[in-house]
Amino acid sequence: MPKCYQLIGVPGAGKSTWYKNQLWLGEDKKDHKYVSTDQHVEGYAKDQGKTYSEVFTEYMPTAVQQMMVNVNMAAALQLDIVWDQTSTTIASRARKFNALPPSTNYEHIAIVFTTPDLDVLKARLASRPGKEVPWAVVQGMIDNFVMPTLEEGFTEIWRV
Repeated sequence: MPKCYQLIGVPGAGKSTWYKNQLWLGEDKKDHKYVSTDQHVEGYAKDQGKTYSEVFTEYMPTAVQQMMVNVNMAAALQLDIVWDQTSTTIASRARKFNALPPSTNYEHIAIVFTTPDLDVLKARLASRPGKEVPWAVVQGMIDNFVMPTLEEGFTEIWRV
């Protein structure tokens, strides 16, 4: 049964770094598809000679569409999916469950990233030049964070 890993946490919590440090690309790798809007926004920004922040508002709708093409391709091939977005609310996670055709029968695994101490989080966010996330947005995600549950449909919940 294919697995859909939802990486859950606020910006700067370590989701993308964790993914890059895993052995997904090792000799024993299992076929999977990494999906994220960030990879599309970053690629577009680079092509335009601009920063992530400069193109974010304009390009995000297209990035979502491109990410969903990747999700649908992975589902059609029954590949594992590593879904890297904040997913801090029940509604945002439900959209991911609903994006996969019911016939694909994915096992859903939540990988939850603890919000770091605020000083550490602010330092991490500041270390990403050209990729500014307004603090009010981050604080809103912290304030509205809902821990995932098995009742949402996850078969496992991992804490990182």
